[in-house]
Amino acid sequence: MESDTAYIRRRELAFRGPQDPQAQAEGAWLMLREVPRIREVHAPDGHRLVVTYDVREITYVELEQALTEVGFQLDNSLLAKLRRALYQYNEDTIRANLGLETRPETLQGAAQRIFVNLYRHQDHGCRDHRPRHWREYL
Repeated sequence: MESDTAYIRRRELAFRGPQDPQAQAEGAWLMLREVPRIREVHAPDGHRLVVTYDVREITYVELEQALTEVGFQLDNSLLAKLRRALYQYNEDTIRANLGLETRPETLQGAAQRIFVNLYRHQDHGCRDHRPRHWREYL
């Protein structure tokens, strides 16, 4: 029987693009540290994050897709693409062996699934705290 540590992954996310990579890394750090499925997030330098997570709960592809959907620009160099493909193959194989296959429809709206709780708990002024019958009163 395998221990839970066999499913823990520590991956690097690098930011590049027209936006400031350091500002992107800081913004992503602020968002990812509030996600309950992510165990740990830290920034070893200005343009990278190291994320620790359980592959049974979330995958690297879902993390990257969620950040991309929100507007972050990740490193897209050849080395990053190779690393991304290796991570995806490795994690998809583990999930398939556990019966947790990742289907294409699972990846759609990854940002919504990952960040919806964070958004709900933020004080953003988009809530109407009145009871429903008061809001619908004409």
